[in-house]
Amino acid sequence: MTTEDLLIDAGADPTTVSTIADAEDALMARSFDLALLDVNVGQTNSYAVATALKARGIRFIFATGYGDALHGDAFAGVPTITKPYDLADIESAFASIQD
Repeated sequence: MTTEDLLIDAGADPTTVSTIADAEDALMARSFDLALLDVNVGQTNSYAVATALKARGIRFIFATGYGDALHGDAFAGVPTITKPYDLADIESAFASIQD
C-alpha cells in the first residue's frame, strides 16, 4: 500500500507532491496540520521544506530508509520512521509530537 492510501484509510485528506517545488507551492496554497516528509526526493532532500514547516509551526515527521543519522542539529528532535513503515509507525510518530 502506498503512504497516501494508508493516510486516506486512516481518515486523513493528504496532499501528495513529488518534488520540492511542488511542496513549496502547496505550502503557499493551503494550510496543513501535519506533514510527512520523505527525506530523499530525487537528487535532493526535503530539509528546506522541513525548515519552512518549522518556521510556520507545522508539525512534521521524516520518512527515510537511512534513519535519523543524516539529520542536522536543527531536526534532531523530529521523529523519523524508517522504511518500510506502516500505518502504526506513522500514527505513533505523529502521536509523539501532538500538543
